[in-house]
Amino acid sequence: MQVKSRHHLRSDEIDELEASLADQLGIDLDGDSYERVEFTDVDRDVILVDGDPLVASFDGDLFVTVRGANTYPPESHVVTVDRGAISFVSDGANVMRPGITEATDDIGPGDLVVIVEEVHGKALAIGRAETDGSEMIGESGNVVESLHHVGDELYEFQV
Repeated sequence: MQVKSRHHLRSDEIDELEASLADQLGIDLDGDSYERVEFTDVDRDVILVDGDPLVASFDGDLFVTVRGANTYPPESHVVTVDRGAISFVSDGANVMRPGITEATDDIGPGDLVVIVEEVHGKALAIGRAETDGSEMIGESGNVVESLHHVGDELYEFQV
């Protein structure tokens, strides 16, 4: 990912970002420095919070990254997977119903979600829901499209 530009967010942009993530995820993003990083080779912006890539744009929507979800664990828009799904999800696979043990009821089709593992609650991936949270547990079918995962280019990004 080649950096095109970096600039600090205005205070109104910071307020809007913090309010949006509080509404969506129930987190209190609390940083001293917020910078937007734009890239030449990737259609995605990253927001550095105190120098760490904790927020990124996913198809134009700002949402926490895997690092952001592990720094500020979300209360909503969470899909929990069992041990058997961890290696697949960590490698970027979409999430299938049989691997899901729990999903918050606030999830709707098209929503961004944080995918966590059931033992420690650590975030493994960020994805886009393809169904309601109440319909995610089941026997077959793909229910979350993976957009970002542990070990991918965004996860490894450093400034």
